[in-house]
Amino acid sequence: MSEHARDPRLVVEILSEALPYIQRFSGKTVVVKYGGNAMTEDTLIDSFARDMVLMKEVGINPVVVHGGGPQIGELLERLNIESRFVGGMRVTDAETMDVVEMVLGGLVNKSIVNLINRSGGKAIGLTGKDGAQITARQLRVEHQTPEMTAPEIIDIGHVGEVEHIATDLIEMLTARDFIPVIAPIGVDAEGHSYNINADLVAGKVAEALNAEKLMLLTNVAGLMNTEGEVMTGLTTAQVDALIGDGTIHGGMLPKIRCALDAVKGGVASSHIIDGRVPHATLLEIFTNAGVGTLITDIDSDEGATD
Repeated sequence: MSEHARDPRLVVEILSEALPYIQRFSGKTVVVKYGGNAMTEDTLIDSFARDMVLMKEVGINPVVVHGGGPQIGELLERLNIESRFVGGMRVTDAETMDVVEMVLGGLVNKSIVNLINRSGGKAIGLTGKDGAQITARQLRVEHQTPEMTAPEIIDIGHVGEVEHIATDLIEMLTARDFIPVIAPIGVDAEGHSYNINADLVAGKVAEALNAEKLMLLTNVAGLMNTEGEVMTGLTTAQVDALIGDGTIHGGMLPKIRCALDAVKGGVASSHIIDGRVPHATLLEIFTNAGVGTLITDIDSDEGATD
């Protein structure tokens, strides 16, 4: 840390500048999808945990939904279980699902809980199976080529999509000053477990909680335009147009759709932020600079924190 950063006058100035944002978002719920570099680099891991604790201390209610794809892949490799993907989604048979539950619901979830608790917070780890929070159904994957008269349905096993989010357990925990940390595992009426994309779960949780913000941590600076510049302050109509003209495509498209659907579903704003930046969530909430792309349902010229 530089001598300038240690200047107590600067610290006080920063706190004073953050006050309007603290007042604006106190009592609000912020759902954060945690993954990517922020989950694998030590300095970013520590800064994320401290960010969640600080948010809670100033009256904001963070709810964390985490991924864990690389960790699942590593354990499958160690167990000599082949990983197969269809359209970017892991084919998940019963044996693979057991590993998914061990990694997401155990290793990764409890690691995040421990980090937040060590930073002075009170975190509780959950999966969507606890209290039947996430009701899921099997995801249908279709494949069709021009010569096919009807699409082929591909069975990728225990990969699911969200059918319903029950919020009573999450709301009870946040009301008692806990930070819920949720692994994206759902369950159907027959008790079958499903691995669900963490971005999708975070978006649906944000909608169900009527959250103020959905924040998706990524490994990129945000949504780029054709000139390679980060686009901020977008409306849902503008995002729809960017999807329509092909500006948004490829791997970023599912994440953007998730953020877009959340805002259309009642979340005040969605943020796709650069998880490689230390304290990215605080920068996005408490400053006007921002570190990513903001999507809202209203026009705004006030920057990336609105």
